[in-house]
Amino acid sequence: MKIIKLLIKIIFSISFIAFSMLITLYLCTKFSRPISIANKYSYVYLDNNNDIINENVDSINLGDISPYLINAIISVEDKNFYKHHGFDYLRIIKTLYKNTISKKITGGASTISQQLVKNKYLDFEKTYKRKIKEALLTINIETHYSKDEILTSYLNTVNFGSGNYGIKNAALYYFNKNASDLTLEESIIIAGIPKNPTNYNPLYNMDNAKKRANLIAQLMYKNNYISKSELDNLDFDGVIFSDNVENEANTTLPYFIDAVNNELKNINIFPNSILESELRIYTTLDSDSEKNLEKTIKKNLIDSKMEVASILVDPNNGEVLALAGGKDYNYSQYNRVLSAKRQVGSTIKPLLYYCALNNGMVSSSTFLSEYTNFTFANNKTYSPKNFNDKYANKEITMAAALSYSDNIYAVKTHLFLGEETLVNYAKKIGIKSNLEPNPSLALGTNEINMYEYANAYLTLASGGFKNKLHFIKKIEDKDGNLLYEYKDYQELINNPNIVYILNELLTSTYNINFKDYNNPTVLGMASKLKNKYAIKTGTTDTDFWLVGYNKNALMMVWNGYDNNKYIDVGDYQISRNIWLDTIESYEEKTTDNWYSKPDNVVAVPKNAITGSDEFNKDNYYNFYYVNGTQ
Repeated sequence: MKIIKLLIKIIFSISFIAFSMLITLYLCTKFSRPISIANKYSYVYLDNNNDIINENVDSINLGDISPYLINAIISVEDKNFYKHHGFDYLRIIKTLYKNTISKKITGGASTISQQLVKNKYLDFEKTYKRKIKEALLTINIETHYSKDEILTSYLNTVNFGSGNYGIKNAALYYFNKNASDLTLEESIIIAGIPKNPTNYNPLYNMDNAKKRANLIAQLMYKNNYISKSELDNLDFDGVIFSDNVENEANTTLPYFIDAVNNELKNINIFPNSILESELRIYTTLDSDSEKNLEKTIKKNLIDSKMEVASILVDPNNGEVLALAGGKDYNYSQYNRVLSAKRQVGSTIKPLLYYCALNNGMVSSSTFLSEYTNFTFANNKTYSPKNFNDKYANKEITMAAALSYSDNIYAVKTHLFLGEETLVNYAKKIGIKSNLEPNPSLALGTNEINMYEYANAYLTLASGGFKNKLHFIKKIEDKDGNLLYEYKDYQELINNPNIVYILNELLTSTYNINFKDYNNPTVLGMASKLKNKYAIKTGTTDTDFWLVGYNKNALMMVWNGYDNNKYIDVGDYQISRNIWLDTIESYEEKTTDNWYSKPDNVVAVPKNAITGSDEFNKDNYYNFYYVNGTQ
């Protein structure tokens, strides 16, 4: 009995303290400066030729929106919207209970106010810091604005699929009518989209959309927004959509626009009043490259369910020239460049070999390539294999190891340097994903996000300089006043001599003089290359990567399935074709695409495979060295 009384006292005390803190927080926020939730803005997006690529127009008032739509949204998203003060505590408790019982996340408890904050002011990160910021901003808007004002801003901000943000755009897109004229059935279908703008998009997933619509209809009846007669007479099959079909020139561009908007949220110098005004946003987009990327993705993935992620960057300044977060924004708005993490396979090896060259090895250093069973403490073993079980069974050079993507050479190098060496170097050049210092790291078994991976590779493509990938060059107001401009900076982070040597080594992947017991990994591309590139591929059971660059362009392509389904080895050509067609089209506008040899670097011809001085015209290779190490 004493224990029960003690527990009751503890629970009461904790509850009282939490309640007091919450009341204090609300009172403090009440007298703080309100953040702006108005939607009186107009964004005009321009490419790097100052041509308009997209416009995001201003919003409409609550009175211009169909009551059916308003009631449907409240029923499905936040039935207690007009009763709570930003957080639905009872719903939170119920959700936590359900998630605990089912031992998985079966649902969330975000209110419309919280969703508005996420949509307008926060990025894609899922961290405790972001959650705290979300809570504080939610309290801010709840204490300074009426419920109608919050709901109006939400309906003008929320994602209704296919690149449509706000109910004004959604009503025009799906039904070619004003938001005030939406019927009950149309309103219910649109209200179901924000939960998952891909799965519940009626133009592409009507079966899912109808299931969602029926759920919302039941909730509207339960909440007394429609009668039993209206519920029974709903006809979703009779809904007629506008003639909008897949926009042939707009299936990947929205991914780029989303990335621009995400960057805009993170430009901290802007007060909210500026973000709510008329802005002209000058982006880094190369429209020709984006169109070429879209075209080649469609051509190569027309009959495939595989997904794609790709990014094209100018290594000289970090400007993102083109981006595809998936093969079609209409079907999936998940931006795999910004949000996904995938195993990178052998594309990690150039980073490993930079470490090797920076720690005493040279381009002609050799290891024995043969099937190897590595044994560690506590009798733990590791037995990596080469692709198709092909081994030289002799000493091979670093150049040959890169050419064939030899796994044995890579693991031996990794262990020789120490497993922490690659981890530390990856952090230094911008990889934030957690990398485990284990033997398989040398084969790219860890998952890395493409955006941060491209940032890291930028230090090689730039000749050694660290820069920052970015999508916005400058922002002006409607009168042409400069509000923001990206400040270019370059920090020399890699040894330029070693970077040059590594970049030359990466041309071995398509050099026919390495044809021996094995073929260079992208030898089949050699005849199609019009320019010189450093190229590396990466293959796992579930991922295909190709990374290639020179001084004018860095491009990454990934192909695979979102559900980690095993991929067919024959599909490796997809990423290669996408990369080749896109980057070569961009290179037509450039000149002088390869790096100048540093004065302190010398070339010595040797046997490409063994590194010996015995070679002929068919197997020689110019090995590059920092002068004095040859």
